[in-house]
Amino acid sequence: MTRVPGRPRRIETRIGTLEFTHDFANGYPTDATVEQLYDERDFQRACQAYLWSLPAVAFTSWQRGTNTELGAKNGQVVAILSYEARRGILTANATTPYYLGFADLSAGPLVLEMPARGVQGAINDAWQNAIPDTEKPGKYLVLAPGQAVPDKITGFIVRQSPTVNVFLGVRLTDPDPASAKEVLSHLQMYPYAERDHPPTLEILDAGTKVWSGLPPRGMEYWERLNDVIQNEPIEPRDLFFHAMLRPLGLEKGKPFKPDARQTKILTDAALVGEAMAKANSADRRFAAGRYQPDAHWDFALRLDADDPSAFWNLLDERASWFYEAVGAGAAMAPKRPGPSSAYLSAYKDKAGQWLDGGESYRLRVPANPPIKLFWSVTLYDVDTRALILNEKKVADRSSRMDLRKNQDGSVDIYCGPKAPAGFEKNWIPTVAGRNWFAYFRFYQPTDTYFDRSWPLTDFEKV
Repeated sequence: MTRVPGRPRRIETRIGTLEFTHDFANGYPTDATVEQLYDERDFQRACQAYLWSLPAVAFTSWQRGTNTELGAKNGQVVAILSYEARRGILTANATTPYYLGFADLSAGPLVLEMPARGVQGAINDAWQNAIPDTEKPGKYLVLAPGQAVPDKITGFIVRQSPTVNVFLGVRLTDPDPASAKEVLSHLQMYPYAERDHPPTLEILDAGTKVWSGLPPRGMEYWERLNDVIQNEPIEPRDLFFHAMLRPLGLEKGKPFKPDARQTKILTDAALVGEAMAKANSADRRFAAGRYQPDAHWDFALRLDADDPSAFWNLLDERASWFYEAVGAGAAMAPKRPGPSSAYLSAYKDKAGQWLDGGESYRLRVPANPPIKLFWSVTLYDVDTRALILNEKKVADRSSRMDLRKNQDGSVDIYCGPKAPAGFEKNWIPTVAGRNWFAYFRFYQPTDTYFDRSWPLTDFEKV
């Protein structure tokens, strides 16, 4: 290209045409290009901030829904048992009961008593990182950042949360109602100030109420992120993300009042950021991410159980999980047999096509599954990442159900708009016009899961 004296130099890029006073090396960007570059910079930063903030925004949205829509008090445990109530949570399972409790530790330290058996769960901070060892039986005293350990404390295991807000999440794995009642009688969550006269655990049953703890879209996403920024300490590893968000009006100690320019950028970034998150979850590109090389089942949670804290430094791996799920800990990504649960996720069929609610599929679950307790396959709506919504209110099938088996001990699960004749018990209804994805859960997986010798084939169109 030849120079034209006195005229801007134009360069075509993936973000549009950039103009300079002379050539690129010797010229300055024109005023219009300066504005274009700042807008693009802030847009790109907001997209990455969307991926970074997913676990915290999901947490605060869940807490907000539990408190405002279900009416839970600070630190109160809520029972999530019905199909309707489970749809308020990202990828809830449809088999085991959930008991959840959110607490704001600025009101004072919290006491948690974890039962000795029958539960899986822990206390998590506001980034959904499990507070170490709180999944074990014991009587814990949980303190907010900077809260001093009370004088003359005895009988407590002290844990300092890195965030002001925390949540307790437990699942009961025994289906027997009497056993569940006995386990719950040993679960306690109450303010430390009431330690001398501990209250009886008051569980709020969500019933069949329709509510949402799901992350919002559009500008409301950034409003929830602002809640996190204002209420929680800044982790040293997150300093650059906070610096990136300041030009967009998100800054600790200052009100969030975006102008027209900031609102336009944030609105666009919420859309593109979610699209990136969706691709990052449904088409994972992590090394050794497949359970089997010849099938489309991914390891859903890319957390190293031997070094779980490292997971929170992995931007893409963390975002791929928290876009569609809640809570993360070593017991959810086991590397060896024990009291844990493992998760595989599938988004495509055998032909490599996205799973579609208007099509019919068969999933063959081979005989001798690698589980000590049970397995389940659950379908989720792509839009909400919650249990698939159909007229039957059926989203899963599991080995705890009375399923029709094949002669070789395998089980065929059918997913589609119509039930296959003779296999109604094995059918999960889907809805035309809506994509879905699946989780296959192994409760207490055994050796043949870890050595991958047990094959799990793809969903196949029938």
